Amino acid sequence: MLKKIAIALVLILTLIVALALTRPDSFTVERRIIVNAPPEKIMALVADFRNWQSWSPWEQLDPAMQRTFAGPASGKGAIYEWSGNSDVGRGRMEIIEFAPPSRAVIELAFKEPMAVTNMTTFAMHGANGSTEVVWTMSGPMPFVSKVMSVFMSMDTLIGRDFERGLVRLKTAAER
Repeated sequence: MLKKIAIALVLILTLIVALALTRPDSFTVERRIIVNAPPEKIMALVADFRNWQSWSPWEQLDPAMQRTFAGPASGKGAIYEWSGNSDVGRGRMEIIEFAPPSRAVIELAFKEPMAVTNMTTFAMHGANGSTEVVWTMSGPMPFVSKVMSVFMSMDTLIGRDFERGLVRLKTAAER
């Protein structure tokens, strides 16, 4: 009986590893929303990390989270570091490209619970008094992430947070 259980476990693990090996080496998650505000107003909420507390979907996960800011107040070179509970972990963001009011590219380096660096882009396309905001994250898929993606995709994991954040960003910008 134990031999049959062991064989079944080996087969299941082999299947999971085989499926993980078929996953791509990178991921991209993208969400968009229409905001009834000019791109300049929305970009001010994105490009100054001190404003993220008003809309970021992760800011409320740990009320005691420690935050530090460095570099310019907003735009290229602005830096935001955080350290918090297991829900938010520890990491650093830096705006590495900035073309106001249409684009900000942020290098997002998670340090805990797992070290990984991703790129996040906010693109604004304004017309007729409203703005389409596109929030994109892309990054590598190390083997551990590939195994996790057998059970749940990065789009599912991160997409819901992006949707919540964009709704909150819309609310903050339309005030």
